[in-house]
Amino acid sequence: MILSKYPYLVQREILYNMEISDLLLLSFVSKNMKKLIKSSQMCRFSRISSVDYSSDPKGNINVYMESKHNWCKQVMRIQKHEEVNNDYFKLNVSGKMMDFRIQERYNDLVAASFHSYDKVSVVESIHTYFLDFFGDSIEYWWRASGHKHVVPQLQNVSASACVLDTNDGTQMRNLENFFSSSPVFKHVELFEKPGPLNPDSKFYQAESVDIVQRGTTVTAILRHFQGRQAVVYCDQCKMLDFKEFVERWRSGEAFQKLEFLEFRTSYDGVNQNRLLNAIRVKHIDATKTPPTHILPKVLAFPGECETTDPIISHTYVVRKSDNRVASVLFERRTFSFGVWDKTEEEFLKMVQ
Repeated sequence: MILSKYPYLVQREILYNMEISDLLLLSFVSKNMKKLIKSSQMCRFSRISSVDYSSDPKGNINVYMESKHNWCKQVMRIQKHEEVNNDYFKLNVSGKMMDFRIQERYNDLVAASFHSYDKVSVVESIHTYFLDFFGDSIEYWWRASGHKHVVPQLQNVSASACVLDTNDGTQMRNLENFFSSSPVFKHVELFEKPGPLNPDSKFYQAESVDIVQRGTTVTAILRHFQGRQAVVYCDQCKMLDFKEFVERWRSGEAFQKLEFLEFRTSYDGVNQNRLLNAIRVKHIDATKTPPTHILPKVLAFPGECETTDPIISHTYVVRKSDNRVASVLFERRTFSFGVWDKTEEEFLKMVQ
């Protein structure tokens, strides 16, 4: 079938009934075809909310597109070249000739191939093409699984990582290299028990972290975190750690960007009243209702709550440098700290 022989309305209808993965492959054929697909499918593409590059532990990348209506579909795979197969064909993508193939075992999904020496340039070329094809009005995410493969520096791309089991020294060195060589992450999930990260590790610069650990090394997050939101699950934590954290925030010495922090411990180790007295909290009259601190999460995965846990507390502290308020709540082995973008005077006006 020669598409150009049909009237424009027929062309548009044919293209509309094609899968987006097929449209992408067809758009690589020529500049005129790319222009036709962009112009005729503009309304369809406007419903796309994000392009996600999902990197697996082997270094292969699955490319997904999500819509604004909770639709999500894989549209491409970027994987290591397999020498045993001879079914590749070449296409020009953003000025780079690269090998493609159609993979039957992935429902005829199109796959771009790379050699170890040109992986970054292949990914960069495809991403440059997407930026031109879909524009910069949608979100672009790199979602790394594991820490063996460094995240490339790509324009307009936010990165997240899920890191499991980093117990031994070799893995810790790899983890440090992973953070130092990758861009600053929007979100990091860290599980199990790593050794201590360097105080200046880029891990602490992540905007948001979720940490599940055994032991008390996790309290380093209370000293070095520079991001906005942190949720930590650990065995126990000492009162002095919480006290030091609050004092450094109150003085303006650290945690300038912090919005929300939650520590959940497995064992009772801190007395509630002693902690609140130690950090010198202020009190809202018990007969009044304090405002609820709640924020959109930096990153919420499908099916998860999209907001931080609400904090409703009669106790708060005030930062000296700008008079900003943070609600403080400690109950049921959970320490919650929510920073308001309000002065103490503005905060107290919300009390009912």
